[in-house]
Amino acid sequence: MATNAPLPKNHMVNSFFGVRDRSAFTSAIQSAINEIASGGVFAGDNLFTFGRNLSFLHDSAFMEAFERHVDNPIEKATIWRIYLLSWAARRALTLNVPGDFVECACYRGTSARILSDYLDFGASGRNYYLYDLFEHDETNAHLRLEAHSSSLYEQVQQRFADLDNVHVTRGKVPEILHEVSPEKIAFMHIDLNNAEAEMGALKLLFDRMSPGAALVLDDYGWLAYRQQKFAEDPFFEALGYQVLELPTGQGLIIK
Repeated sequence: MATNAPLPKNHMVNSFFGVRDRSAFTSAIQSAINEIASGGVFAGDNLFTFGRNLSFLHDSAFMEAFERHVDNPIEKATIWRIYLLSWAARRALTLNVPGDFVECACYRGTSARILSDYLDFGASGRNYYLYDLFEHDETNAHLRLEAHSSSLYEQVQQRFADLDNVHVTRGKVPEILHEVSPEKIAFMHIDLNNAEAEMGALKLLFDRMSPGAALVLDDYGWLAYRQQKFAEDPFFEALGYQVLELPTGQGLIIK
């Protein structure tokens, strides 16, 4: 190792899902961490690993954007997922993949805002299309999340008020895509928590992805959303693709 190489950092957030006894689970994780000599520990978002470089923690531009916009433990725990999005989006710009950026659904706009700052998206000459219902009622199939409210749409619009090329659209996917969506896509992130909605988006938008474009499926590897994997695998296999399931729970395809 070079003498000027940074020491490995740790990233530990007590944010895990599907745990029966949170206190016992947290205690067990801490006991395991106490026995680790190498450092490079990541714990959170249902992922526990050690002895890793965790290179994203040493990316100062990314960390500045991340720390500027993340304000709760759940978002803090998803840093590895957000960095994967940043990698895929940056790749589209670096390789000059034709097209705009798409995110279905954006929720509070946190990951899209981090990417926008990290990539200086305002100067990219491209558009970023964000979609969400922003509210929840019992007729909606998607998961109710804490920030869903009648004011969330306006809050997300305000979050991107300084970026004219970021378009926040309220509506149900895939129906709203027939009204507002780009003709060419360089990067797409889908996080709809619903198999029917995700398949609707893919059937409409996947053909619009340019060669070399990256698609990130946020829910693909999570047992709680297994119906999405079961619906999407045959769709992609028929087109000659195989989704790469990542330890973060995401799925990745490079077109």
